[in-house]
Amino acid sequence: MCIGILWFVMWNSYVVINPNESAVCQFFGKYVGSVKTEGFRWFVNPLYEKTKVIFRIRNFESAKLKVNDVNANPIDIAAVVVWRVFDAAEALFEVDDYENYVQIQSEAALRAMATKYPYDIIEEKDLGGVALSSHQEVVATELRESVQARLSRAGIEVLEARISHLAYAPEVAQAMLTRQQASAVVAARREIVDGAVG
Repeated sequence: MCIGILWFVMWNSYVVINPNESAVCQFFGKYVGSVKTEGFRWFVNPLYEKTKVIFRIRNFESAKLKVNDVNANPIDIAAVVVWRVFDAAEALFEVDDYENYVQIQSEAALRAMATKYPYDIIEEKDLGGVALSSHQEVVATELRESVQARLSRAGIEVLEARISHLAYAPEVAQAMLTRQQASAVVAARREIVDGAVG
């Protein structure tokens, strides 16, 4: 019996922390701290429940989402989000499943951002604005900030967010490309006339 108790104490009193890992410790449901220092760690209390959380950088690529841009044109859009956990306790205790939370919140932020801008600048009145297809850095910065605002309460840091796929929805793609070509011809003619007059 003594050997069994000694074995239980020895087996449950240590934890090995690998690089880019942390162990969140609880004592009968109460959070008692996180161990972030890598290596072999010996705990006095064998009744601590130890949950490991990985701090390594991860990627999430969203599914292709069909949304309407600001001009109500249906587009297909997808994004890649590069993220990592920076606070293990918040990742475990603030949300139910932090990996699923990253996916859902990233897709929600992508949908919200896609509805704010046009796919492309087609009309002259849009020339001063931002377009999803031609202002990739501006859009990527806004997407990263939007995703970060949603994920920071869960102890997650967003390192990068970028659009990985952007196209008109198949049902309107041909019509929109024809419209773009016609607008380009009109713009070229206008430039020729302005050059000849001015």
